[in-house]
Amino acid sequence: MAKPEARYEGFLPGQHPIAAYGDGGFRFAEMSHRGSLLLLPSGIMAIDANTVAELSAEQLSKVIEERDSIELLLVGTGNNLHPLTTPLRTLLLEAGVRCEVMQTGAAIRTYNILLAEDRHVAAILIAV
Repeated sequence: MAKPEARYEGFLPGQHPIAAYGDGGFRFAEMSHRGSLLLLPSGIMAIDANTVAELSAEQLSKVIEERDSIELLLVGTGNNLHPLTTPLRTLLLEAGVRCEVMQTGAAIRTYNILLAEDRHVAAILIAV
């Protein structure tokens, strides 16, 4: 990457594949970010969650706002598989958002494949 040490915080418009992950962060779009991410059709943003249990309805509200342009939400839960809390799963279900929960590495691989296929995918990625 041209700028492997560049640090991204805030919002990056557009969809970008994840090039690498680990050491508490991710690399994408020739940038790096420490911490967890929300990847939406509109762009990538940092989220304040170190575990899937720390995800909030407020963070998921951004997913719900863009639900018409999302066919699948991937949730990467870290190194281990952890379920979404019942209230968050219910919130997504009632909003009509299809969700798949998996380890972060698997979520990244799936996200990148679906993105390359021009599918309408979103992801929440807990940093590992």
